[in-house]
Amino acid sequence: MSETRPATPAALRPAPTPAQVAQQARAKTPVEVTGAQSLVLALEAMEVDTVFGIPGGTILPAYDPLLDSVKVRHILVRHEQGAGHAAEGYASATGKVGVCMATSGPGATNLVTPIADAYMDSVPVVAITGQVVSSAIGTDAFQEADIRGITMPITKHSYLVTDAADIPRVIAEAFHIASTGRPGPVLVDIPKDVLQSRTTFSWPPKVALPGYHPVTRPHGKQIREAARLIAAAKRPVLYVGGGVLRARASDELRHFVELTRIPVVTTLMARGALPDSHELHLGMPGMHGSVSAVTGLQKADLIVALGARFDDRVTGQLSTFAPHAKVVHADIDPAEISKNRTADVPIVGDCKAVITDLAEAVEADMEAGKGGDYSAWRTRVAGWKKTYPVGYTAPEGEALAPQYVIERLGAIAGPEAVYVAGVGQHQMWAAQFVGYERPNSWLNSGGLGTMGYSVPAAMGAQVGEPDRTVWAIDGDGCFQMTNQELATCVINNIPIKVAVINNSSLGMVRQWQTLFYNERYSNTDLHTSVGSRVPDFVKLADAYGCVGLRCERPEDVDDTIRTAMEVTDRPVVVDFVVERDAMVWPMVPAGVSNDLIQVARDTAPQWDREESEAMEQPTDADHDGR
Repeated sequence: MSETRPATPAALRPAPTPAQVAQQARAKTPVEVTGAQSLVLALEAMEVDTVFGIPGGTILPAYDPLLDSVKVRHILVRHEQGAGHAAEGYASATGKVGVCMATSGPGATNLVTPIADAYMDSVPVVAITGQVVSSAIGTDAFQEADIRGITMPITKHSYLVTDAADIPRVIAEAFHIASTGRPGPVLVDIPKDVLQSRTTFSWPPKVALPGYHPVTRPHGKQIREAARLIAAAKRPVLYVGGGVLRARASDELRHFVELTRIPVVTTLMARGALPDSHELHLGMPGMHGSVSAVTGLQKADLIVALGARFDDRVTGQLSTFAPHAKVVHADIDPAEISKNRTADVPIVGDCKAVITDLAEAVEADMEAGKGGDYSAWRTRVAGWKKTYPVGYTAPEGEALAPQYVIERLGAIAGPEAVYVAGVGQHQMWAAQFVGYERPNSWLNSGGLGTMGYSVPAAMGAQVGEPDRTVWAIDGDGCFQMTNQELATCVINNIPIKVAVINNSSLGMVRQWQTLFYNERYSNTDLHTSVGSRVPDFVKLADAYGCVGLRCERPEDVDDTIRTAMEVTDRPVVVDFVVERDAMVWPMVPAGVSNDLIQVARDTAPQWDREESEAMEQPTDADHDGR
């Protein structure tokens, strides 16, 4: 007779791996797991393939089953801010939800900047943080921070999970909220004891969000009224924002443009939504926008805003923005409509649906002989575009123009590459001098203006788009904030390329000091190329295991870029030592009318007689009282 062995207590049984449980979950068979295993299984069920993060005490229970997952790749970053920006870059390049993970306290608070960045730029991100055990919440326990309270103003929604049984539902809801309506970040905070407790996992969970019903289909009456205004207009402009890219509506936009023949401007966040080479594309509007784009909006009698929010960098002094224009404003977020500029026709809906319906209505009007005639207006704006192209004056001698570097980089890397900018002068030059011919080829921190965004966001974009060349175009100031992620790239075989536009300064701040502070350069000299090399970026790249290159002469630019392009097995860092006094033009100083646009220092466009004359630039352009 065989010996009967006593049953092993459930608490001592080896936990099934996430892969084993996933197989059962597909059959909707509930299975006993820990809260941490439930979290990993839920991520697998949501088809997450990459998580960027750093382990720590309170999130550590989640890292144990993550080791067993055959579906979710975890990339160990060197700073939590890098994890958040990498999740943003991944999401922006692919259209999927980016995922980052951190422990409690300082780990979670290091995610605040990328969460705020994602909120401002409508990037779908789910941030998962560990929290101190439930019994210690509110006691100022070691590494405790109320991350849910801290991030409440900068997330679409946030969760504090108090029961492990809720984990599948919360994860499913978080991904749904992050990716629908106006995309944005969602925080999921889970106490350590919840991750360690026993629960059952089954999929799919029951999701109930009674207060969350984003409107995606536009109202037919508003569409018809917008079509009527379009037909009646003489000087219409399509003001295209990042919402068109988030809605994946670039094809619909191009069809609408070619149907109506209305001139188009694309904001900093919408570069690539319409090919730069399109004859009706006037360029980028705003503080450093093209003359044709800025003036086109100012002179328009109708602005059709699609997924744009009339932010201050585009409008300049709001009371003087497009004074004769009626406004059709379409946005997925009703809170944005009429927030800054009152809309004559508000349209709430997804940009893809709005543009599709609007095209049908306009086409019906055209077939009925009610289409608008904008031929004179197109001729006029084309004249501005030809007369005042975005350009630059090469510096004297052997100095290297930063604009030339970026222009050649765009030409050699081509439109199929992904370009990820930091924040400052190099960001504006990258927006101006690279030709963007396809959507999602340009990533940057637009709303928050986060220095340090470029390198980790490029890393995330490269993970999401492994077959594309990804260039991080960074400044020497921005680069020093997050370049530790080069180690992450080397170890994880993420071959990004970094072009450091090294003017040995905080360039945009220096430009403002030149223009508005009598050339008093207070604390903007970085000593990275003028007088010293602290640090030496080529040696730094070598220390990280990257390829380090340096270029200081115009005649070496093309060969240096091509050398960098040939390296595909590791990251490349190119130190482009450029002229430090180069400035970004055109420029509308902060807080003044867009009518005061300057094409160079103290130089305004010279309009024909029928145009309004440019006004004299006020001395106190930055309103500092001097």
